[in-house]
Amino acid sequence: MSVMRAARERCDEGRDGGSAIIEFLVLATLMLVPVVYLVVTIGRLQAAAFATQGAAREAARAFVTATDEASGRERADAAAMIAWADQGFRDPHLASVRISCAPTCLAPGSRVAVRTSLQVVLPAVPRLVDRFLPARIQVDARHQAPVERFAAR
Repeated sequence: MSVMRAARERCDEGRDGGSAIIEFLVLATLMLVPVVYLVVTIGRLQAAAFATQGAAREAARAFVTATDEASGRERADAAAMIAWADQGFRDPHLASVRISCAPTCLAPGSRVAVRTSLQVVLPAVPRLVDRFLPARIQVDARHQAPVERFAAR
């Protein structure tokens, strides 16, 4: 009888073979997918922060080197759009540039402050979901640039 019992125990042990690898794969997938999504999202937000800071800096530089305020604003918008496009943010509806001057714009010795904002849509969120439940994060940056005192205008 002990031989039969030993044979049954071996058969019972054989039925469980291979399930550990399946359990590992299921648990690894369940844990890995959120980690990968988190890394992609953080990377996208870091790119947005880098692009927004660069857009503010370049918009301020473009504005203070202009000959008049109207062309300065156009140049600032164009410089900001180039900075955002370099990081893959090409939708102009998600970005904004605000320029303020103290005391007046383009007066020698005055300071120009530029504030840029960018709405970052979270990766892999469908547009339908984004319409009803906004899945966006706003990234802002500010930069001040002095207008040259001795520049010829």
